[in-house]
Amino acid sequence: MDRHPTDRASLERDCLVERFSAGGPGGQHSNKRETAVRLMHLPTGKVVTATERRSQKQNLEVAFDRMAEKLIEAQRPKKHRRRTRPTRGSIRRRLKNKKQRGEKKSLRRKPDY
Repeated sequence: MDRHPTDRASLERDCLVERFSAGGPGGQHSNKRETAVRLMHLPTGKVVTATERRSQKQNLEVAFDRMAEKLIEAQRPKKHRRRTRPTRGSIRRRLKNKKQRGEKKSLRRKPDY
């Protein structure tokens, strides 16, 4: 697994910053101005956006924080999943309930004369 640095200087170097106008609440300051920020990490292709704040500078800070969190999470080793099997008792209970449901539903059918 590749290790990607998450400090601000390397993120600024490796990320493509795109500014766009965000819709939604916030009035004229967020709807008519390009306040939203989208970051794309070029080595990995991961993308984050920040549109909550009315200020582009605040959204840029939030986006860099999110990108750092996303890269840290991606570099964390995955936990190995142990395969489990149902116990004999749970299989027996499931089959018993299935049989009871089938008998209940069979009573709903029209009788054969």
